[in-house]
Amino acid sequence: MKVRTAGLLDLARIEEMHRSSDIRLSEAAPPAARLWTLLSSTLSALLPLSQETLMYVAEENGKVVGFIQASGQPIGLDLRRARVLQVLNLQVADEADPDDVAPALVQHLCNQALERGSLRLFVRLPDRDPLLPAFRTQGFRQYATEQVVYAEKPSQRSNQYPDGLRAVKRGDDRKLYQLYRKVTPQGVSQLEAPTYREWRALHSGELAGGHVVDRIEIVGWVRMQRGSGARPDTLQFMALPENTLPAELADFGISLLGESESPAWSSLRHYDSHMIDALRGRGFTVLLTQLLLVKELAVRVPKPVREKGLVPSFG
Repeated sequence: MKVRTAGLLDLARIEEMHRSSDIRLSEAAPPAARLWTLLSSTLSALLPLSQETLMYVAEENGKVVGFIQASGQPIGLDLRRARVLQVLNLQVADEADPDDVAPALVQHLCNQALERGSLRLFVRLPDRDPLLPAFRTQGFRQYATEQVVYAEKPSQRSNQYPDGLRAVKRGDDRKLYQLYRKVTPQGVSQLEAPTYREWRALHSGELAGGHVVDRIEIVGWVRMQRGSGARPDTLQFMALPENTLPAELADFGISLLGESESPAWSSLRHYDSHMIDALRGRGFTVLLTQLLLVKELAVRVPKPVREKGLVPSFG
């Protein structure tokens, strides 16, 4: 078996494997897993071959038996400048042995990403996903857990919204980054966005149209995004775990849905338990737990600081 860069002639086979995976899941998996294929932004987004995505295939006896795909964060970032990559797809053909094919693909991607100067590789996988061992054996480690909460019809419990609520305006970005650093454990923020510039690049498309809770400093943020087709409406939150803020922010977020007939969902980290509890009290249930994994490809070394020469002292 050899692993090589995907070419245009491989696309038909890649799409065939992708469709086969979707059909197999829809036939055998429970409703929550079938719905997850519509929601996931990790292992279900097939991008065309371009400079914005890396794609490699495993070939055995002249036939493609698997592929892996990664892109810069955020998706669409020119890979010549990308220092952080997100794994989007990893699939193995039905007739191939995933224990042989998947680890080889992951290892090849890691080697290629390192050669391109990338620092880290991220992947988001549903808990107990069969692909998990392929990443574990290649040195990926878990750094956070996400819970996806889902409601067919969210129920607002109160019209009491947080004091200091207002629409996001220009100049809020740095204050939102400060909120992110307060609500996110240091071990996570140092991996994902150790600087404001990196955090801003990751969330450039998410900040407009939201609302903040401004009490001299920003203590909460919420954003609603309408779904399309089978995709539910999305609610996003950041909030300090203080008093009634999570509950009031949850009620305001649900009010933004208006008369929408679509269900709603939100993806929250394990350290956002206060927001998860608030949403669960308003008709949301946990749809899926997913693991966030990272592999450090290179370690940043700070510039050495020149020390002043030592002056001997006597007496």
